Amino acid sequence: MNSFGMRPGIILLREGTDTSQGKAQLISNINACQAIADIVRTTLGPRGMDKLLFDGREVTISNDGATIMKKLEIAHPAAKTLLDISMSQ
Repeated sequence: MNSFGMRPGIILLREGTDTSQGKAQLISNINACQAIADIVRTTLGPRGMDKLLFDGREVTISNDGATIMKKLEIAHPAAKTLLDISMSQ
């Protein structure tokens, strides 16, 4: 609740912003975060594998999760939040 009583706050969104809600959005968020986890999961542990990343100009081979996360270009908001959290560590 804000200082104006029971009136809801005003939320400004850019044009074309998706305002999905409910179970479908929750499932979308979970799937996006699982995709990020699946990318990094195979680099962990004693049998961790290298990943080859190609961004159109440059080839990077790494088994470092932080490097892989930096190179990813993510559009999904929940997955981008997960990426931002991993970069703050």
